[in-house]
Amino acid sequence: MNRRAFALFAAMCAIWGVPYLLIKVAVSGMSPASLVLIRTAIGAAILLPLAIARGEIRPVLPCWRPLLAYTAVELGVPWLLLSDAETRLSSSLSGLLIAAVPLVGALLAWITRSEHQLDARRTAGLLVGLLGVAVLVGFDISARDLGAVGQVGLVTVGYALGPMIISRWLSRLPSVGVVAASLTISAIAYAPAGIAGLGQAHLSGRVIAAAVTLGVVCTALAFVLFFALIAEIGPVRATLITYFNPAVALLLGVVVLGERFTAGTVIGFALILTGSFLATRRRVAQPVPDRRGGDEPAPEAARMG
Repeated sequence: MNRRAFALFAAMCAIWGVPYLLIKVAVSGMSPASLVLIRTAIGAAILLPLAIARGEIRPVLPCWRPLLAYTAVELGVPWLLLSDAETRLSSSLSGLLIAAVPLVGALLAWITRSEHQLDARRTAGLLVGLLGVAVLVGFDISARDLGAVGQVGLVTVGYALGPMIISRWLSRLPSVGVVAASLTISAIAYAPAGIAGLGQAHLSGRVIAAAVTLGVVCTALAFVLFFALIAEIGPVRATLITYFNPAVALLLGVVVLGERFTAGTVIGFALILTGSFLATRRRVAQPVPDRRGGDEPAPEAARMG
């Protein structure tokens, strides 16, 4: 990667590792619905004018059905569930559980037949990753918090479904237009509950700063930088940030909020990352002999992720 690509990659590793800390701080003073409203409204206020100026909203409107589906599974429902879960779970544990998204994505790809049958390596990866989740839950979760773990589990399903919807129905549409429209839809949907919740909120400077930072940096700026990163290094390599975001969430939770750092945390995280790598890594095709008797890579070899 060149310097620009490396800077974008490093920025995204950090920026999308920070939301778990900020969500934990924000929900200490406002309801999850209010937080989702503020985050999406700020993001929409920044990205919607940009998308309109570029003429990127009109092409999105005819695809309103998949757009609504994407909005629900990638933004509206997951952000509410994650915010509510963090009223009971630590930010670091939430971030580590979200690291299971590649595992869920691999399983969904197999279920929907968008990928080949699960071979021994991918099956082993899924089992190793699930073992990692079990270790995290077993070491760091009490029985009364299992409901919150289930909520984060649903978030991982939504985060895995979102790219599938994009790939199948929205991939040819302007990216900023899709995100701006999704944020606007979410803000409108959460306006009644979010505004009502603000009446009972305890809005300290710390809480307000966390919510605003989520909207400006972790939503609007993050999406713009992510699209720039994709343009530099491609979508496959850009997704490697998902292996670093949970580590940033863990570090911030422990250092800033004083959250627990246990042996189960280390072991569980390592197992989840290993399982994700095994379950999502594409196989390199074996060389095939050419007519001159030499070997050359099969076409699929170039697609290794």
